[in-house]
Amino acid sequence: MSGGEVLLRARALTRRWCGLVAVNGVSLELARGQVHAVIGTNGAGKSTLINLLSGEFPPSSGQVELLGQDVTAWSQPRRARAGLGRSYQRNTIYPSFTVLENCRLSAQARHQDAWLWWRDARSRGPTTRIAHEVARRVGLHEVLGREAGLLSHGQKRQLEIAMCLATAPRVLLLDEPLAGMGAEETERMLALLGALRQDHAILLVEHDMDAVFRIADRITVMVNGSVIATGTPDDIRANADVRSAYLGHDA
Repeated sequence: MSGGEVLLRARALTRRWCGLVAVNGVSLELARGQVHAVIGTNGAGKSTLINLLSGEFPPSSGQVELLGQDVTAWSQPRRARAGLGRSYQRNTIYPSFTVLENCRLSAQARHQDAWLWWRDARSRGPTTRIAHEVARRVGLHEVLGREAGLLSHGQKRQLEIAMCLATAPRVLLLDEPLAGMGAEETERMLALLGALRQDHAILLVEHDMDAVFRIADRITVMVNGSVIATGTPDDIRANADVRSAYLGHDA
């Protein structure tokens, strides 16, 4: 595959729920320097795939490799500590805490000093520096003291990514980060993803097709839990099966 080194690899991932096959033999590779989008209609298995990659629940069969190591049996926290970050469809911020406090809490998850429980978190230099840096990186450095619950929808999504970055991930799994955004917020998020691409491998699940075709280096199309096509945006646009199943015949 073109691009940088492969940081995350899925091999024939399958997840069954009783008689339902939610993900059926999906294989893909995420390389540093690339945005790999996964698209499909509701119920195609996209979020289930992210849950399998992140370790939220185990596959029925198949394998997940992170940084060249088999992590199939690893828990979600262990994968996170090893360099895997993810965001969810719904906001997972702490609304009554400030932007800085949200970022610092995430940094503390990676830099734990359990024996210093009596110290004020604000006095812990490394985690505070990380919090400032990730807030600056996502464009929230001017609202560090604002309560997270008072941010705009787009800023909340930016904060979620900042919280991911505070754990020093090398792979980012982003589940519909553009959902509910207006045009201006979408542009800011696409610019952020473009900047993050350089140092990370990014998997993007998204319904905004205009945004997907602008930002993605590779696209995987899922239907009923299975992959029907993987390729460059031009490959996907030209694929008759994709046009029929998802994009529409006139796409």
